[in-house]
Amino acid sequence: MTKKLLGLDIGGTKCAVVAGESDGKGGIEILSRIFFPTETEKGVENTFRNLYAAIDKTLEEQGWRTEDVAAIGISCGGPLDTRRGIVMSPPNLPGWDNIPMVKMLEDRYGIRTRIQNDANACALAEWQFGAGRGCDNVVFLTFGTGMGSGLILDGRLYEGTNGNAGEVGHIRLEDDGPVGFRKAGSFEGFCSGGGLAQMGRKAALKAFDEGRTVLFAKTPEDIPSISAKSIAQAAYAGDPVAKEIFRVCGAHLGKALAFIVDIINPDIIIIGSIYLRHGDLLEEAMRAELEKEALDISLDVCKIVPAGLGEKIGDYAALSVGEWAASE
Repeated sequence: MTKKLLGLDIGGTKCAVVAGESDGKGGIEILSRIFFPTETEKGVENTFRNLYAAIDKTLEEQGWRTEDVAAIGISCGGPLDTRRGIVMSPPNLPGWDNIPMVKMLEDRYGIRTRIQNDANACALAEWQFGAGRGCDNVVFLTFGTGMGSGLILDGRLYEGTNGNAGEVGHIRLEDDGPVGFRKAGSFEGFCSGGGLAQMGRKAALKAFDEGRTVLFAKTPEDIPSISAKSIAQAAYAGDPVAKEIFRVCGAHLGKALAFIVDIINPDIIIIGSIYLRHGDLLEEAMRAELEKEALDISLDVCKIVPAGLGEKIGDYAALSVGEWAASE
């Protein structure tokens, strides 16, 4: 039986309201998408006014009554209290302090609503509609601005005791190194957009001190604008410093994946964002470290692949939370 779903993708820079229809057989069609800037500086009430307007417009354009919609799914950066449906001061949403988002939407529209952090939402999306279809044990790694994970274990989303399972970015891989999750040498420090930028800035400073240059920073004034994207571009252009940064990142990705493979024994590990775009720069070092560290018996049954839903994963993630909520 088909289900009409609404998905809300809440980010610090922009938000999206997505309408979709699932066929109940593992397929889903995105029918429409409305984007608008979050504008956190204008306050929570302004964002919600824009959110309600986008939902109302979507319902009108699709010709849906609220009673036609099976569920609303929300994908939002944490921390969250998913059981009570509360957004709890995410760093990318200043002012969103203990916002009862699920209740607000259910009170306004009368539609079943559920919320998940973006990593869990992406895990649901890849499991239901992407690279993880047909698998019982799926790990999704965000590998974007930060490093988080969503876990599907024995065919169910695993949230942990208070909804904080999967915070793999907090794992310390080295005694020192780039900072992620407020911890130097962490998985997120070595394997995230922010961590790559830190490594790039440090390497550029060293190069300038030694009288050398790097392609991703032509002058010292360029250092603050170094990003994972600019380092990747330099690596593809043959810059040896940029290639080494990605080698170090790939080696630490492999080291962390070995922990995940040994502890969880998943069918598949799906990696988004930076791995999706630049996996070729990471693969050799990642595989070498992974094969050195992981148990052969577990690694042999685990596939490691980029996100199957590509750059549209945010839309599918929000709708997947709705699909998950509708089937509760």
